[in-house]
Amino acid sequence: MSGVWVFKKGGFRLVENPQAEGKGCSLKKKVLVHLPTGEVISSYTCLEQILITLGWERYYGTDTQLFQFHKHSSTDLISLPKDFSKFKSIYMYDIVIKNPNVFIVRDM
Repeated sequence: MSGVWVFKKGGFRLVENPQAEGKGCSLKKKVLVHLPTGEVISSYTCLEQILITLGWERYYGTDTQLFQFHKHSSTDLISLPKDFSKFKSIYMYDIVIKNPNVFIVRDM
């Protein structure tokens, strides 16, 4: 079950698609920011350059729908959708957790 809980007049309900409903539930777009430079990550090319400097390498697995990175020094794997337009906050937070003090997710 996913969506947004809306509280109104002492009651609440789950709105599964708040943008389609168009009632006061505005979802803010999230962006991934590289902290040392303040740069907003706007493409995988940009992200890949930063990850490589942090010791990540491209992983060419069998799944052609994913863009993946791994580190030899750990078991971590970053998996991203090939289409950058599908790069949502869940992927951004995965990058933040695996690279502490390097990235942050902010509202746009």
